[in-house]
Amino acid sequence: MTDELVALVERVGKGDKQAFAALYQRTSPRLYTLAISVLRNRDLAQEVLQESFINVWKSASSYHSGKGSVQVWLNVVVRNRCIDCLRQRVTQIHSSDFIDWNELVCNQPSPLQTLQNHHEANDLARCMEGLSGPQKQALTLAFFHGLSHSELAEKTQSPLGSVKSSIRRGLASLRRCLHHASD
Repeated sequence: MTDELVALVERVGKGDKQAFAALYQRTSPRLYTLAISVLRNRDLAQEVLQESFINVWKSASSYHSGKGSVQVWLNVVVRNRCIDCLRQRVTQIHSSDFIDWNELVCNQPSPLQTLQNHHEANDLARCMEGLSGPQKQALTLAFFHGLSHSELAEKTQSPLGSVKSSIRRGLASLRRCLHHASD
């Protein structure tokens, strides 16, 4: 499927509307779930997904497969748009808003069940559960709620250096874990 997505993005970069529709059909369920998990609002998630795909249409020609997979690139586009949306809304984030990683991989009654069963989501959930509490909290707040290092230090009442270390160590642990999962 990875090669197929690369080919679709290349065609989208050349203005192929059918390839754009196919790319949307194949990737939007996963991206919609990502947007919901960050925004916690289905209407906002739909809006962000639409805006993200407009960005994809405009920037598909700049995608290079050597920099990462299509799915990762699309995840970054959606995540960044979610962060922009959260910052615009200036929402208050509470510790109860943390993502329950098991929720991403369990069966939920929705058309997005194929995402929940996907092995990458299972691997990520397993790897996130293996992190220490501070690492999991730091990564969740930084990457899914868009907090900067200083905002994260303030939110968790931790020194800035400790926050940066938790993020760096957490990312290194995730990288190792996901690398082993792909072997």
